[in-house]
Amino acid sequence: MARLGRAGLVAALLGASVVLSACGAGTATSQARTSCRFVTHALALQTRSEAPGLSATQRDVLRGQAMSELLRGSAAAARATSSDGSWNALQTTIEEAERVPLTDLAPALRRLCKVADSTTPYL
Repeated sequence: MARLGRAGLVAALLGASVVLSACGAGTATSQARTSCRFVTHALALQTRSEAPGLSATQRDVLRGQAMSELLRGSAAAARATSSDGSWNALQTTIEEAERVPLTDLAPALRRLCKVADSTTPYL
């Protein structure tokens, strides 16, 4: 009888771990989506900075705003990564913007955010 009780306890613990890991994944996805809202806004600002007819000052202001917006998304990406390590690509790509031009990172950021916003957000 005690053996059956231990088996039931093990089964309950396994079930709870599955439920809790699913909650973490949902939270991670939610945080990734929050980060991607900042990413999307940053990419829109970057695109605006490339429009013809802008002065150098206007371009610099828009690029600065884009970088600020992108870095605001870094905290949510870090929280997503803490809950689910598969979001590390998003966080790392955002952080690379301090060393790599945003225009070079834009395709990767768009793809990562497309995954986050999909109905099955698995990397």
